[in-house]
Parts: sequence; structure tokens; C-alpha cells
Amino acid sequence: MLPVEEIVPALQAQLAESTAAVLVAPPGAGKTTVVPLRLLDQPWLAGGKIIMLEPRRLAARAAAERMARTLGEKVGQTVGYRVRMQSKVSGATRIEVVTEGVFARMILADPTLDGVGCVIFDEFHERSLDADLGLALARDAQGVLRDDLRLLVMSATLDGAAVARLLDAEVLESQGRTFPVETRHLGRDERLRLEDRVVRAVEKALAEETGSLLVFLPGQGEIRRTADLLAERIRRPGVEIAPLYGALDPAEQDRAISPAPQGVRKVVLATSIAETSLTIEGVRVVIDCGLARVPRFDPASGLTRLATVRVSRAAADQRRGRAGRTEPGVCYRLWDEPETRALPAFADPEILDAELSGLALDLARWGAKDAGDLAFLDPPPAAAYAEARALLRRLEAVDDAGVLTEHGRALSEFPLAPRLAHMVIKAAETGQAARAARIAALVTERNLGGRDADLRHRLEGLERDRSPRARDAKALADRWAGLAGKAGKGEPLDDGLLLAFAYPERIAKARGGQGEFQLASGRGAFVEATDALAREPWLAVAELGGGDRRDRILLAAPVDVEDVACAFADQLETEDRLEESGGGRLRAKRLVRLGRLTLREVIDENPDPALVAAALADRVRRDGLSALKLGEAVESLRARVAFLRAQGEDWPDLSDAGLIARLDDWLTPLLTGVRSLGALKPDQLDGAIRTLIPWDRQRALDSAAPARWTAPTGNSFSIDYAAEAGPRVDVRVQEVFGLKVHPTVGGVPLTLSLLSPGHRPVQTTKDLPGFWAGSWKDVRSDMRGRYPKHVWPEDPANAAATARAKPRGT
Repeated sequence: MLPVEEIVPALQAQLAESTAAVLVAPPGAGKTTVVPLRLLDQPWLAGGKIIMLEPRRLAARAAAERMARTLGEKVGQTVGYRVRMQSKVSGATRIEVVTEGVFARMILADPTLDGVGCVIFDEFHERSLDADLGLALARDAQGVLRDDLRLLVMSATLDGAAVARLLDAEVLESQGRTFPVETRHLGRDERLRLEDRVVRAVEKALAEETGSLLVFLPGQGEIRRTADLLAERIRRPGVEIAPLYGALDPAEQDRAISPAPQGVRKVVLATSIAETSLTIEGVRVVIDCGLARVPRFDPASGLTRLATVRVSRAAADQRRGRAGRTEPGVCYRLWDEPETRALPAFADPEILDAELSGLALDLARWGAKDAGDLAFLDPPPAAAYAEARALLRRLEAVDDAGVLTEHGRALSEFPLAPRLAHMVIKAAETGQAARAARIAALVTERNLGGRDADLRHRLEGLERDRSPRARDAKALADRWAGLAGKAGKGEPLDDGLLLAFAYPERIAKARGGQGEFQLASGRGAFVEATDALAREPWLAVAELGGGDRRDRILLAAPVDVEDVACAFADQLETEDRLEESGGGRLRAKRLVRLGRLTLREVIDENPDPALVAAALADRVRRDGLSALKLGEAVESLRARVAFLRAQGEDWPDLSDAGLIARLDDWLTPLLTGVRSLGALKPDQLDGAIRTLIPWDRQRALDSAAPARWTAPTGNSFSIDYAAEAGPRVDVRVQEVFGLKVHPTVGGVPLTLSLLSPGHRPVQTTKDLPGFWAGSWKDVRSDMRGRYPKHVWPEDPANAAATARAKPRGT
């Protein structure tokens, strides 16, 4: 008797009294195959059906087959299953094992779940997005439409209290029964590739232990490389290498989980698909690399990427437990024992990291105005949900108020993600639903049709493929095409444009080196330079592999840019921009963009003069007055006015900020017919800026702050009003002989920078009489020695000013 049998009476009693229960039972307790059968004869079920959800197709098929064997029947009689691409049910079926995504479609199509008495959420601890959505919808239906519907959540490692609070239910626990498992830590040698470390561990386990091995690896690529290495290293007939992952044909999956032939040890190389629900006969050794590959959605880029992460402690315990399902076992962990304590307790629910457009569409179909209208164990993140709603608006699935449109209803009833459903339905308008449905099959089924990045080659590979998996995929695609509605008539669309309907933000334009592309989202992507796609100018991309700065293009097709411009005309943005040509002249460029990509550009060498004038003015606003050649006269004028303003007088603001604020008053009139700022001469700018000073104030300016100062010799010198110490004049000392009163400007002493005949500084002063009476004696002595041909009077205040070496007549 399986351990869960002990708790079955209490579970039956609880579901007889209430409509919800939570059952926590460890792996191997038998909950998946025992509980549904023990509920079949309950009075409250009254001949109704039980729907049991499983997280994966393989688990759903395996559970149905085991229950059918228990009853001595074939699958499709009392117990059947519905999964993607396959179903085995009949009118006699009372237990339907379905994948979580299938259940979401079922309850959306029939919210009352007519004929269903109980819904069981198995392995709920995996917390997939579809499971969370299914539970939220079922709970809502139970509260509004079906108060007799029973909900049972079953899990191996779940925090049952949180789910119990959500369902207002009690938690039942089964202690389970597992055999002892010895844990051996092999450490983490970062010098070796993961596959090499795994192969060493397999060789060690084969030498030290008996029985078959279950090896956990993060993904299909690692499984394939490890299988190749093992095939080279282990050359004996008694060992069978069996890969196990979701994209395998069902027959290959069944081979992996079936008992090994007599005298053969099986080495099953599996992803996380083998953590729960499955019992692989004969396995008593587990090798755990401690890694898993999970989807992570980035709202900023709109991309979902597979990330390799450390498993949680709960997942590590689940994996370890697989070694003790039927007898005592051993678990080899490829890390050091202290690292286990650093692992997160549980993996994050998928709803926190997933792309949520499907969820948002389902909620809109359900009639929920927001995710908060339903009770989720973990509500979806606001940013990701907002991005999902925005995508639905771009797909015309919901209106601005978030209400489902007619097209949105068609998408929601289609058994595909919103993007791909949109592609197939759009393709049907031109009679290409079958082709688009084949493309959708390739996108959703990893490596179907081969691994070539070129969609055209993958489609050809799918047509040639005669495997059961390919046959099922093509049959499913035919059903999708049939659901797309009556075929319309129109110009056939190429494969790239069909892809673009699903992923417009992944339209890509060639840039840089061969194979380098930029997506409409702005992110970089690449395909190998040797790939034929690398020579295409434009691609529509369906699948990307994550990278730090750019992504690898895994599936794409060429697309014609003019077709894109036509198909997405309502999403295009047009920008008119002026730019400098080689000679600095402005020319107009009209850019037509989709996202961050420029689809086309048109050059006009003779743009509208008004547009040019506005652009030149904007450039000065952006770059400042340094964009203009103002000249010395303008700078002098600005300094003089600034000087007077500093004295508290009311004058116009000719500072950089002041002039830029009034560009339309002085600069714009100059720009008519001008093609470049360099064409404006300094005297034009001087005249324009002077117009900011009223005419009567201009005359006052020359009096209050003259541009030049006249020395006793009659020579005039420019006044530097921007000097640090105030207005300053540089003048040779001999030219100010005879000055008894220090000169002023605007009521402020003029700073005299006195120079030698050789124009070297002698003295700087604001008190010339004081200088004559004071330090002149020392300066005179020095000057007489340096310049003996010049006159150096003892009393310069009473001497004649001169600009010559000696005065005339001496």
C-alpha cells in the first residue's frame, strides 16, 4: 500500500464537508496515481469528471497510463489525457489528466466546467504561470458559478499554509515513504566544463554503485553534449544512454522512463522534467549538477530569455529523493556541502518572471478589468503586466479601456500565445493560415524541423520529417489553420512578414560587420557570419538566445522592408530632421521609423528656408553662442553693458542666457535665406545685438561706458570691461605723463596696466598720482637702465606725454 492511502479517508471526509483541500505529500507517496482513483466513487462527485492538472506533457501521459494500468484498462477509457498535440479520451472517461495550459483553455471556454466535479492541481509547488492562472480562474468560478465544485491542490514541497489561506481550506499531510539516500558531495571544479564534470561523476557512480542513474542537467544542449561524451568514454554493452527532455518524441520519452532491460544499466540524462511526477524504474543513483534553465522576461526589452540558475533547496531535495523511490540509493552532488545552505528555499513562481500577454488576454476574456480582480497566490508584477497590456493594444486585442475586441476574442479562443494567434489569423486573410500555422508549430516546439536558424530551411525540414513528433505537430498546425476561419484572398505574404506580425519589435536591420543586426527594440543581435541569413539586409526574428550585450538569432527569415512599411503603416513614425552636408550647409532628411529602426530616408538639398531658419536657431539654443562667430566688437559691447548692469543700472541682459532667451528678437531675422551659421558675419551679429538696446540708450552707453579711452598723447586704447579687477586699459607709461588726476569710467577708477616701451608690465594701478609720488622713483631707475634713449622725468605728473623715444626737438 502506498503511503498516501493512510490520508485518503481524511481527504475524502474533508472534500465531503468543504469545497477545497490542500494535500502535501513527498515524492513517492502515490498522491498522483492514488488520489484521483479514490475520489471517483464519492457521493459529491455524482458521476462527474475529475480534471487533474500536470505541469508537463510527459507527466500527464505517464500518470494517465499508470492509473489505467491500475484499473486494468487502456488509456482513454476511465482514465484519459489531453496534452498539446495529443489526446486520448472517450465518452467513458471520468478522469482527464491534462496539462496546465490545456485546463486554462477549458475553463475559459466553459467557466461553469459543466460535468466536472473536481479539479486537482498536482505538483503545484512548481508554480507555473498556467497553474497559478488556472487556480485563480477555478476559484473565481467556484465563488460565482459553481459553489459545488471541489478544488484540491497537491504538492510535494509547497508551503501549504499560503495556499490553504487562499482557498480557505485545511492542509492534510502525508508522511510518505522513501528509502534512505546517502548524499556525496563531489565539489565544484570550475576549471572543467559542466559536461566533463558530469561524465566523471557518471564514471565514478558506475564503478561504485549498482542500478540505473538519473542525471540532472540544465538543458537540452548540455544533455546532447554529455551523451556524446559518454558514448565516447563508456564502451560497454551493459550501459544505455537515454536523454529525457520536453522536445523529445513521446516514444523516446517513454523509452527513457521505462525499466532497463535485464542486465542493462540505464543512464537517464534529464532536465527538471524528471524532478516530480515520474518514477523511473530501476534508478537508485542520482547525479545532480545543481542547475536549471528557466525563462526570465525582461520588460525593458520585451524578450523572454532562458537563464541558467542554481536550483532551490526544495528542488535539490526533490532530485535527491528520486534515488530512494524504490530502494536505498545514493545522490552525488556536484558542489560542496556548505553551498547547499546558500541555495534559495524555493524557486520563484513563474508569474514573477514570465511574459504576461497570455495571462492579460485570458483575464480580459474572463471579464476581469485588472489582475487584482482575481485572487492570485502571487499577483503579477505591475511593470510586466503593463507591458503585456500594451502589447495586446498593439495587437488590437483590447481597446484603450482594456476591453476585449472582436479580434481579441478570436485570439483568446485560439490555442496559441497571443502573438502567434495574431499571426495565424492575419495570415488567414490572404489564404496562408496553413503556412503560418506551420511557422507557429516551429516556434513553439523547440528544434522541430532541425536546428537551422533559417526559417525556410526549418519548414522544409518539418515537411520531410516523418517522426511521430513531426506528424503530431503538423496535425496540430492543420487544426490551428482550420480554426483561423474562412480563407480570404489577397497577395501572398512571405515567411518573414508572417513572423513580423507576431514579433514586430524583432524586425532586424543589418549593421556593422556581416551577421550583425539591430532589432526594432534597439537591442543588438547576431547570426554567424557564415550563415546565409548574415547577408540579408532585413530579417524578421522569431527566436533569440540571450546574451549580455546582444542576442544570438536562433530562428529568423528575410523580410522586405517595403512590405514591413506597408504592413505596419499605422505604427510608423516620421521625423523631419536637418543635418549638415559636407560644406556645412543644411539639408533636410525625412526619416521613417519602426521602433528604433529607420526603414527609409529621403534627402532634400533645398529645404524650406523657414525650416532651415528654425533649425539654425534651435542649434544655437542647444549649443550656445559658441556656435556663432560673435567677434571682438560684440564681446566688447556685451562686456560694457554687463559692467553697467553690475553698477545697478537698468540695461538689457546681453549675457549668454539673456541673448539665447531673446533669439527670436535679434538672431531669427538674420537667418532668412541663410543655410549655415557660418554665413553670418561678426558685423551683422553686432548690429543685430545692438537692436536690443534702445536708440537713446545706445548714445548713453558711449558716454557711460565708452569703448575706448584717450591718453594725453591723443592715442586711444580699448577698454577691457571684462577684466577681473574692473575696466582696464593697457598703455605705455610714457603716454600718461602729465596726468595729475586718475581717469575714471562710469564713476569707477579705470585700472591702468602701465607698460614699458617694450610692452612689458611695469605697474598696475587705480591711483596714478599715488604711483607718481611713490614707487615711480624705483621704476624710473629701472627704466633708465633698460631704455636709456627714452625720457624718464623725475616728476612725470608735470612732464609731457610722449609716444616716442625722445620728444621732438631734443
